[in-house]
Amino acid sequence: MKISESAEMYLETILVLSKKGDVHAIDIVRAMNFSRPTVSVAIHNLEKENLVKISDEDHITLEPGGREIAEKIYERHTVLTSLLVKLGVSEKVAAEDACKIEHDISEETFDCIKRHIL
Repeated sequence: MKISESAEMYLETILVLSKKGDVHAIDIVRAMNFSRPTVSVAIHNLEKENLVKISDEDHITLEPGGREIAEKIYERHTVLTSLLVKLGVSEKVAAEDACKIEHDISEETFDCIKRHIL
């Protein structure tokens, strides 16, 4: 399933936030620095695609397909950040650049990078 970069970012953010506890829309608003209406629309679109679930208590959780995408993007982010830091890039810049690269890099290239540095 091919989804937008924006959707990938939301799913990755939900994954990271869920490691700290329950996730609500306001947590995503704060983490991504987007407006509440923007986040609300995006989350409801992800729900329509069966990538997230919104409970009666407004907890947002990843559905299996959403979790798979989020974990893939998060792995790319962490591996690419690590590679860039090893190359001498500062942690902050490495994380920012990894965030840009993680959505566009091919599976083949990422797999080669992973094999090379791990």
